[in-house]
Amino acid sequence: MMRTPIKMNSKLKSILGIAMMVGLLSGCHTDMWTQAKMTPFDEDETGLYKDGAANRPLPKGAIAKGWAKLDEVKSTGFEGEKYSDKFPKELTLDGEVVKTDIEMMKVLKRGKERYHIYCSHCHGETGDGNGMISKRGLVLHRPPGNYHTDRLRKMPVGYFFDVITNGYGIMYSQSGRVKPDDRWAIVAYLRVLQASQNASSSQLTPKDMQELEKAKNPITSESKGMAEGAGH
Repeated sequence: MMRTPIKMNSKLKSILGIAMMVGLLSGCHTDMWTQAKMTPFDEDETGLYKDGAANRPLPKGAIAKGWAKLDEVKSTGFEGEKYSDKFPKELTLDGEVVKTDIEMMKVLKRGKERYHIYCSHCHGETGDGNGMISKRGLVLHRPPGNYHTDRLRKMPVGYFFDVITNGYGIMYSQSGRVKPDDRWAIVAYLRVLQASQNASSSQLTPKDMQELEKAKNPITSESKGMAEGAGH
């Protein structure tokens, strides 16, 4: 004998559905989102802190993850209380670890690039302080630094790193724009700019002297002949 299935009318289905929902909801609690806690800028209602603020100052010596300054010279430009005159042994430039003692050309290439982006508009292409901002439309109470003065030629490299990091005179800090390792690359390029404008002929090789003479006398015999109409 076959049994016929019991048909539930819509009213019964609704009643059963509501009953199931009530059963499920009865197991939920609001403890997680109504728990007692303090959020930033709340007033301290517990009386734990004398200043009455929920925000608490960072513990002394706290350092954000990844920002630990393990190398004093590399991080600050100082050795103790004096400016360092040494470059860090390694720099990470554009994701590549570069050894400054054997790969200085990579450091200078990066330094030149960063210098032209962040520095040349005030300090000029050669570091003489005659950048476009100095020449056009901006009157400054104090002109940008000229790297070719005796004072700055004698300054240790750590001094320039510190100035880029913290600012000096009318120049504000570049630490938010230029990464520490890129600052060192810029400092290395500054040293090259200084040497380029103040090198003694005794420091030049015969090849350097030859190139210098070519630069002084750009018209060679070949170009002179073409200037006079040769080849036409």
